[in-house]
Amino acid sequence: MPKNGLDALLRPKDSIVVLIDHQPYQFANLNSHEPILIVNNVVGLAKAAKVFNVPTILTTVVEERGGYLIKQLQDVFPEQKPIDRTFINTWEDPKVVDVVKKSGRKQLILAALWTEVCLAMPAIQAAGEGWDVYAVTDASGGVSVEAHEMAVRRMEAAGVTPITWLAVAAEWQRDWAREETARGLSAVSMEHAGGSGIALAWELQLLAGRGGAGV
Repeated sequence: MPKNGLDALLRPKDSIVVLIDHQPYQFANLNSHEPILIVNNVVGLAKAAKVFNVPTILTTVVEERGGYLIKQLQDVFPEQKPIDRTFINTWEDPKVVDVVKKSGRKQLILAALWTEVCLAMPAIQAAGEGWDVYAVTDASGGVSVEAHEMAVRRMEAAGVTPITWLAVAAEWQRDWAREETARGLSAVSMEHAGGSGIALAWELQLLAGRGGAGV
């Protein structure tokens, strides 16, 4: 698994996303980030995956106690019933792992609550089993800033690559001339990418005023 060079960048055809435990119980003790930020980022990541036709697995843990997956995320994939687990470590649950294996994709993109538990465990195990694992740090969060940061450091030591959701989307796009996805990604960015999305909307306004064609 290359860690540098062009092959180290994400490709839609080789990627698969697993979103883990974005549930009310976990959000209740999320202290490394503002909860609304994590909601925005994980939904942005999910929408970007949909734009690029990247398979996305939703999973929860003991949802009758921890609560259903947050509505904003479920609404991106309304037809998908999240895989509910008892395993804290998603990578020990064959219901999830079998879906990943059947996809044949080796770039495994993970986001979870909490970083130090439900992200670190599967990321470290999957990296050890041969997957090229990317941990989306700004779509994940921990019970404290320290917990989140120590988990990221531990995952890096195990060979996991930390990345942010907008970087994932940009690597999937790679070239604005790929018009089949550029418009969809632009829409996601304007909704979820904060200042970058606002700047993009402004750019499109200027282009429209000059008779130009936006992305």
